[in-house]
Amino acid sequence: MKARKLTTVALVAGAAAAALLLSGCVAGEGQASEPESTAVSTDGAIVTEGGTLNIDFATYNPLSLVIKDQGWLEDALADQDITVNWVQSAGSNKANEALRAGAIDVGSTAGSAALLARSNGSPIQVIDIYSQPEWAALVVPAGSPITSVADLKGKQIAATKGTDPYFFLLQALEEAGLSQSDVTVQNLQHADGWAALQNGSVDAWSGLDPIMGGAIASGAQFLYRNVDFNSYGFLNATEDFIENKPDVAQTVVDVYEHARQWALDNPEETASILATAASIDPAVATQVITERTNLDVDNVPGQAQVDVLTTIGPIFVESGDVASQDAIDEALDTIINDTFAKKADPSIVE
Repeated sequence: MKARKLTTVALVAGAAAAALLLSGCVAGEGQASEPESTAVSTDGAIVTEGGTLNIDFATYNPLSLVIKDQGWLEDALADQDITVNWVQSAGSNKANEALRAGAIDVGSTAGSAALLARSNGSPIQVIDIYSQPEWAALVVPAGSPITSVADLKGKQIAATKGTDPYFFLLQALEEAGLSQSDVTVQNLQHADGWAALQNGSVDAWSGLDPIMGGAIASGAQFLYRNVDFNSYGFLNATEDFIENKPDVAQTVVDVYEHARQWALDNPEETASILATAASIDPAVATQVITERTNLDVDNVPGQAQVDVLTTIGPIFVESGDVASQDAIDEALDTIINDTFAKKADPSIVE
Protein backbone atom coordinates (compact mmCIF):
# COMPACT_ATOMS: atom_id res chain seq x y z
CA MET A 1 0.00 0.00 0.00
CA LYS A 2 1.36 3.44 -0.82
CA ALA A 3 2.36 5.53 2.20
CA ARG A 4 0.10 8.43 3.10
CA LYS A 5 2.15 11.62 3.60
CA LEU A 6 0.97 14.10 6.22
CA THR A 7 1.79 17.78 6.34
CA THR A 8 -0.26 18.63 9.39
CA VAL A 9 -0.31 16.18 12.26
CA ALA A 10 -2.45 16.27 15.35
CA LEU A 11 -1.65 13.42 17.71
CA VAL A 12 -4.23 12.01 20.00
CA ALA A 13 -2.48 10.38 22.94
CA GLY A 14 -3.53 7.10 24.42
CA ALA A 15 -2.76 3.43 24.48
CA ALA A 16 -5.12 0.92 22.93
CA ALA A 17 -6.69 -1.53 25.34
CA ALA A 18 -5.38 -5.06 25.43
CA ALA A 19 -7.06 -7.20 22.83
CA LEU A 20 -9.62 -9.52 24.39
CA LEU A 21 -8.70 -13.15 24.19
CA LEU A 22 -10.94 -15.35 22.10
CA SER A 23 -10.57 -18.92 21.01
CA GLY A 24 -9.00 -18.86 17.61
CA CYS A 25 -6.65 -15.89 18.03
CA VAL A 26 -3.72 -16.63 15.79
CA ALA A 27 -1.72 -13.43 15.96
CA GLY A 28 -1.02 -11.09 18.85
CA GLU A 29 -2.70 -13.52 21.24
CA GLY A 30 -2.40 -12.43 24.83
CA GLN A 31 -0.41 -9.33 23.93
CA ALA A 32 -1.38 -5.73 24.64
CA SER A 33 -2.12 -3.55 21.64
CA GLU A 34 0.65 -1.27 20.49
CA PRO A 35 0.52 2.46 21.36
CA GLU A 36 -1.78 4.16 18.95
CA SER A 37 -2.22 7.67 17.59
CA THR A 38 -4.38 9.32 14.99
CA ALA A 39 -3.09 11.85 12.49
CA VAL A 40 -5.15 14.32 10.49
CA SER A 41 -4.03 15.35 7.01
CA THR A 42 -4.46 18.80 5.47
CA ASP A 43 -7.72 17.70 3.81
CA GLY A 44 -9.14 16.61 7.16
CA ALA A 45 -8.83 12.87 6.50
CA ILE A 46 -8.03 10.67 9.48
CA VAL A 47 -4.91 8.53 9.18
CA THR A 48 -4.41 5.97 11.95
CA GLU A 49 -0.84 5.28 13.02
CA GLY A 50 0.03 2.25 15.15
CA GLY A 51 -2.25 0.00 17.14
CA THR A 52 -4.06 -3.20 16.19
CA LEU A 53 -6.82 -4.16 13.79
CA ASN A 54 -8.83 -6.99 15.33
CA ILE A 55 -10.63 -8.80 12.53
CA ASP A 56 -12.23 -12.21 12.21
CA PHE A 57 -11.83 -15.08 9.81
CA ALA A 58 -14.40 -17.80 9.33
CA THR A 59 -14.77 -20.91 7.21
CA TYR A 60 -18.18 -19.62 6.09
CA ASN A 61 -16.43 -16.51 4.70
CA PRO A 62 -13.96 -17.74 2.04
CA LEU A 63 -12.68 -14.23 1.30
CA SER A 64 -11.48 -13.87 4.90
CA LEU A 65 -9.52 -17.10 4.52
CA VAL A 66 -7.91 -15.93 1.29
CA ILE A 67 -6.93 -12.56 2.78
CA LYS A 68 -5.45 -14.19 5.87
CA ASP A 69 -3.59 -16.77 3.79
CA GLN A 70 -2.12 -14.20 1.42
CA GLY A 71 -1.16 -11.63 4.06
CA TRP A 72 -2.65 -8.74 2.10
CA LEU A 73 -4.00 -6.82 5.08
CA GLU A 74 -0.66 -6.98 6.87
CA ASP A 75 1.04 -5.58 3.77
CA ALA A 76 -1.60 -2.88 3.21
CA LEU A 77 -1.34 -1.60 6.79
CA ALA A 78 2.43 -1.90 7.18
CA ASP A 79 3.09 1.75 6.32
CA GLN A 80 0.79 2.78 9.18
CA ASP A 81 2.50 0.37 11.59
CA ILE A 82 -0.82 -1.36 12.32
CA THR A 83 -0.75 -4.96 13.54
CA VAL A 84 -3.42 -7.33 12.22
CA ASN A 85 -4.87 -9.70 14.83
CA TRP A 86 -6.95 -12.52 13.31
CA VAL A 87 -9.68 -14.05 15.48
CA GLN A 88 -11.69 -17.06 14.34
CA SER A 89 -15.49 -16.91 14.38
CA ALA A 90 -17.17 -20.30 14.72
CA GLY A 91 -20.51 -18.84 13.64
CA SER A 92 -22.37 -15.58 13.11
CA ASN A 93 -23.46 -15.67 16.74
CA LYS A 94 -19.84 -15.77 17.89
CA ALA A 95 -18.87 -12.95 15.54
CA ASN A 96 -21.74 -10.87 16.90
CA GLU A 97 -20.67 -11.58 20.48
CA ALA A 98 -17.11 -10.47 19.71
CA LEU A 99 -18.28 -7.31 17.92
CA ARG A 100 -20.56 -6.36 20.79
CA ALA A 101 -17.79 -6.96 23.32
CA GLY A 102 -15.32 -4.89 21.32
CA ALA A 103 -13.05 -7.90 20.95
CA ILE A 104 -13.02 -7.44 17.18
CA ASP A 105 -13.47 -4.36 15.02
CA VAL A 106 -14.69 -6.19 11.92
CA GLY A 107 -16.59 -9.47 11.79
CA SER A 108 -18.33 -11.82 9.34
CA THR A 109 -21.98 -12.74 9.78
CA ALA A 110 -25.01 -13.68 7.80
CA GLY A 111 -27.24 -10.71 7.05
CA SER A 112 -29.99 -12.16 9.22
CA ALA A 113 -27.65 -12.41 12.21
CA ALA A 114 -26.49 -8.83 11.71
CA LEU A 115 -30.11 -7.64 11.68
CA LEU A 116 -30.82 -9.58 14.87
CA ALA A 117 -27.83 -8.01 16.60
CA ARG A 118 -28.63 -4.49 15.43
CA SER A 119 -32.29 -4.88 16.40
CA ASN A 120 -31.19 -5.83 19.91
CA GLY A 121 -28.94 -2.81 20.32
CA SER A 122 -25.55 -3.92 19.02
CA PRO A 123 -23.83 -0.86 17.46
CA ILE A 124 -22.75 -2.47 14.18
CA GLN A 125 -23.14 -1.62 10.52
CA VAL A 126 -22.50 -3.61 7.36
CA ILE A 127 -19.66 -2.10 5.33
CA ASP A 128 -19.28 -4.72 2.59
CA ILE A 129 -21.06 -7.76 1.13
CA TYR A 130 -18.71 -10.72 0.83
CA SER A 131 -21.01 -13.34 -0.72
CA GLN A 132 -24.50 -14.48 -1.62
CA PRO A 133 -24.35 -18.08 -0.45
CA GLU A 134 -26.61 -21.07 -0.22
CA TRP A 135 -24.87 -22.03 2.98
CA ALA A 136 -27.82 -23.26 5.06
CA ALA A 137 -30.21 -26.16 4.56
CA LEU A 138 -32.02 -28.84 6.56
CA VAL A 139 -30.19 -32.15 6.79
CA VAL A 140 -31.21 -35.61 8.02
CA PRO A 141 -29.29 -38.87 8.41
CA ALA A 142 -29.15 -41.34 5.54
CA GLY A 143 -32.30 -43.46 5.45
CA SER A 144 -34.27 -41.13 7.72
CA PRO A 145 -38.05 -41.60 7.66
CA ILE A 146 -38.36 -37.80 7.67
CA THR A 147 -38.99 -36.78 4.09
CA SER A 148 -40.57 -33.32 4.40
CA VAL A 149 -40.42 -30.30 6.66
CA ALA A 150 -43.92 -31.14 7.88
CA ASP A 151 -42.52 -34.43 9.21
CA LEU A 152 -40.38 -32.44 11.67
CA LYS A 153 -43.38 -31.84 13.97
CA GLY A 154 -42.47 -33.14 17.42
CA LYS A 155 -38.86 -33.79 16.42
CA GLN A 156 -35.49 -32.69 17.83
CA ILE A 157 -33.56 -30.32 15.56
CA ALA A 158 -30.05 -28.96 16.04
CA ALA A 159 -29.46 -25.33 15.07
CA THR A 160 -27.20 -22.49 16.17
CA LYS A 161 -29.37 -19.66 17.40
CA GLY A 162 -28.46 -16.26 16.03
CA THR A 163 -27.20 -17.63 12.71
CA ASP A 164 -28.58 -18.11 9.21
CA PRO A 165 -29.27 -21.86 9.65
CA TYR A 166 -31.48 -21.05 12.66
CA PHE A 167 -33.41 -18.45 10.70
CA PHE A 168 -33.54 -20.83 7.74
CA LEU A 169 -35.22 -23.36 10.04
CA LEU A 170 -37.80 -20.83 11.27
CA GLN A 171 -38.68 -19.83 7.71
CA ALA A 172 -38.91 -23.45 6.58
CA LEU A 173 -41.21 -24.31 9.50
CA GLU A 174 -43.45 -21.33 8.78
CA GLU A 175 -43.71 -22.28 5.11
CA ALA A 176 -44.75 -25.80 6.14
CA GLY A 177 -47.43 -24.48 8.51
CA LEU A 178 -45.44 -25.20 11.66
CA SER A 179 -44.04 -22.95 14.37
CA GLN A 180 -40.99 -23.15 16.59
CA SER A 181 -43.19 -24.55 19.37
CA ASP A 182 -43.97 -27.57 17.17
CA VAL A 183 -40.36 -28.75 17.39
CA THR A 184 -37.57 -28.86 19.96
CA VAL A 185 -34.54 -26.84 18.92
CA GLN A 186 -31.26 -27.89 20.46
CA ASN A 187 -29.05 -24.80 20.44
CA LEU A 188 -25.72 -26.26 19.37
CA GLN A 189 -22.77 -24.68 17.58
CA HIS A 190 -22.59 -25.79 13.94
CA ALA A 191 -19.99 -28.55 14.34
CA ASP A 192 -21.76 -29.87 17.45
CA GLY A 193 -25.04 -29.98 15.54
CA TRP A 194 -23.49 -32.25 12.93
CA ALA A 195 -22.05 -34.43 15.71
CA ALA A 196 -25.50 -34.65 17.32
CA LEU A 197 -27.03 -35.75 14.03
CA GLN A 198 -24.40 -38.45 13.69
CA ASN A 199 -24.90 -39.85 17.18
CA GLY A 200 -28.69 -39.76 16.99
CA SER A 201 -29.21 -37.03 19.58
CA VAL A 202 -31.32 -35.08 17.08
CA ASP A 203 -33.56 -36.04 14.19
CA ALA A 204 -32.46 -33.21 11.89
CA TRP A 205 -29.87 -30.48 11.69
CA SER A 206 -30.05 -27.02 10.17
CA GLY A 207 -26.56 -27.06 8.79
CA LEU A 208 -23.96 -24.58 7.60
CA ASP A 209 -21.30 -24.94 4.92
CA PRO A 210 -18.58 -26.04 4.77
CA ILE A 211 -19.43 -28.43 7.63
CA MET A 212 -22.68 -29.27 5.86
CA GLY A 213 -20.78 -30.11 2.67
CA GLY A 214 -18.70 -32.61 4.62
CA ALA A 215 -21.85 -34.07 6.15
CA ILE A 216 -23.43 -34.65 2.74
CA ALA A 217 -20.22 -36.23 1.49
CA SER A 218 -20.34 -38.56 4.51
CA GLY A 219 -23.84 -39.81 3.63
CA ALA A 220 -26.22 -37.34 5.24
CA GLN A 221 -29.10 -36.15 3.06
CA PHE A 222 -30.65 -32.79 2.30
CA LEU A 223 -34.20 -32.61 3.63
CA TYR A 224 -34.96 -29.13 2.38
CA ARG A 225 -33.08 -26.49 0.40
CA ASN A 226 -34.20 -22.97 -0.51
CA VAL A 227 -31.63 -20.40 -1.61
CA ASP A 228 -34.17 -17.61 -0.97
CA PHE A 229 -34.12 -18.42 2.74
CA ASN A 230 -30.37 -17.72 2.89
CA SER A 231 -29.32 -14.13 3.56
CA TYR A 232 -26.19 -12.45 2.22
CA GLY A 233 -22.74 -12.57 3.80
CA PHE A 234 -22.27 -9.29 5.71
CA LEU A 235 -18.92 -7.80 6.68
CA ASN A 236 -19.76 -5.75 9.77
CA ALA A 237 -17.85 -3.17 11.76
CA THR A 238 -18.53 -1.48 15.06
CA GLU A 239 -19.69 2.12 14.88
CA ASP A 240 -16.79 3.14 17.12
CA PHE A 241 -14.30 1.66 14.64
CA ILE A 242 -16.06 3.28 11.67
CA GLU A 243 -16.06 6.69 13.35
CA ASN A 244 -12.55 6.67 14.76
CA LYS A 245 -10.65 4.65 12.15
CA PRO A 246 -12.42 5.18 8.83
CA ASP A 247 -9.12 4.91 6.95
CA VAL A 248 -8.54 1.40 8.33
CA ALA A 249 -12.13 0.43 7.55
CA GLN A 250 -11.58 1.58 3.97
CA THR A 251 -8.41 -0.48 3.70
CA VAL A 252 -10.26 -3.58 4.94
CA VAL A 253 -12.95 -3.14 2.25
CA ASP A 254 -10.33 -2.39 -0.42
CA VAL A 255 -8.50 -5.62 0.41
CA TYR A 256 -11.75 -7.58 0.49
CA GLU A 257 -12.56 -6.42 -3.02
CA HIS A 258 -9.12 -7.45 -4.26
CA ALA A 259 -9.69 -10.85 -2.62
CA ARG A 260 -13.06 -11.20 -4.34
CA GLN A 261 -11.56 -10.84 -7.80
CA TRP A 262 -8.65 -13.10 -6.89
CA ALA A 263 -11.04 -15.80 -5.64
CA LEU A 264 -13.14 -15.55 -8.79
CA ASP A 265 -10.00 -15.85 -10.91
CA ASN A 266 -8.55 -18.69 -8.80
CA PRO A 267 -11.43 -20.96 -7.70
CA GLU A 268 -9.23 -24.04 -7.30
CA GLU A 269 -6.76 -22.29 -5.02
CA THR A 270 -9.62 -20.70 -3.10
CA ALA A 271 -11.13 -24.15 -2.55
CA SER A 272 -7.73 -25.44 -1.44
CA ILE A 273 -7.43 -22.66 1.14
CA LEU A 274 -10.94 -23.48 2.39
CA ALA A 275 -10.18 -27.19 2.57
CA THR A 276 -7.11 -26.55 4.72
CA ALA A 277 -8.80 -24.04 7.02
CA ALA A 278 -11.92 -26.19 7.52
CA SER A 279 -10.12 -29.55 7.52
CA ILE A 280 -12.41 -30.92 4.83
CA ASP A 281 -11.82 -32.90 1.67
CA PRO A 282 -10.70 -30.70 -1.25
CA ALA A 283 -13.53 -32.09 -3.38
CA VAL A 284 -16.08 -30.96 -0.79
CA ALA A 285 -14.45 -27.54 -0.57
CA THR A 286 -14.58 -27.23 -4.35
CA GLN A 287 -18.29 -28.05 -4.35
CA VAL A 288 -18.96 -25.47 -1.64
CA ILE A 289 -17.08 -22.76 -3.54
CA THR A 290 -18.34 -23.54 -7.05
CA GLU A 291 -21.91 -24.68 -6.37
CA ARG A 292 -23.13 -23.00 -3.17
CA THR A 293 -21.12 -19.80 -2.85
CA ASN A 294 -21.75 -16.85 -5.15
CA LEU A 295 -18.86 -14.42 -4.74
CA ASP A 296 -19.68 -12.54 -7.93
CA VAL A 297 -22.13 -10.12 -6.31
CA ASP A 298 -22.32 -6.36 -5.89
CA ASN A 299 -20.24 -5.57 -2.83
CA VAL A 300 -22.20 -2.41 -2.00
CA PRO A 301 -24.83 -3.10 0.68
CA GLY A 302 -28.22 -1.71 -0.23
CA GLN A 303 -31.79 -2.44 -1.22
CA ALA A 304 -31.20 -6.07 -2.25
CA GLN A 305 -30.11 -6.89 1.30
CA VAL A 306 -32.83 -4.75 2.90
CA ASP A 307 -35.46 -6.62 0.88
CA VAL A 308 -34.24 -9.99 2.22
CA LEU A 309 -34.05 -8.73 5.79
CA THR A 310 -37.48 -7.11 5.58
CA THR A 311 -38.90 -10.57 4.96
CA ILE A 312 -36.94 -12.16 7.80
CA GLY A 313 -37.57 -9.40 10.38
CA PRO A 314 -41.16 -10.26 11.38
CA ILE A 315 -40.09 -13.85 12.04
CA PHE A 316 -37.70 -12.54 14.72
CA VAL A 317 -40.58 -10.79 16.46
CA GLU A 318 -42.86 -13.81 16.21
CA SER A 319 -40.16 -16.11 17.62
CA GLY A 320 -39.40 -13.69 20.46
CA ASP A 321 -35.82 -13.03 19.33
CA VAL A 322 -36.61 -9.31 18.94
CA ALA A 323 -39.02 -7.40 21.18
CA SER A 324 -40.93 -5.45 18.52
CA GLN A 325 -41.29 -4.66 14.83
CA ASP A 326 -40.28 -1.09 15.66
CA ALA A 327 -36.86 -2.39 16.70
CA ILE A 328 -36.60 -4.25 13.40
CA ASP A 329 -37.59 -1.16 11.41
CA GLU A 330 -35.07 1.02 13.24
CA ALA A 331 -32.34 -1.54 12.55
CA LEU A 332 -33.25 -1.74 8.87
CA ASP A 333 -32.99 2.06 8.65
CA THR A 334 -29.54 2.20 10.25
CA ILE A 335 -27.68 -1.05 9.59
CA ILE A 336 -26.25 -0.19 6.17
CA ASN A 337 -23.15 1.96 5.70
CA ASP A 338 -22.25 1.92 2.01
CA THR A 339 -19.56 4.62 2.23
CA PHE A 340 -16.57 2.29 2.08
CA ALA A 341 -17.92 -0.21 -0.44
CA LYS A 342 -18.75 2.57 -2.88
CA LYS A 343 -15.14 3.80 -2.72
CA ALA A 344 -13.51 0.37 -2.79
CA ASP A 345 -10.11 0.37 -4.51
CA PRO A 346 -8.82 -3.20 -5.02
CA SER A 347 -5.65 -1.83 -6.63
CA ILE A 348 -4.13 -1.02 -3.24
CA VAL A 349 -2.94 -4.63 -3.19
CA GLU A 350 0.12 -4.83 -5.42
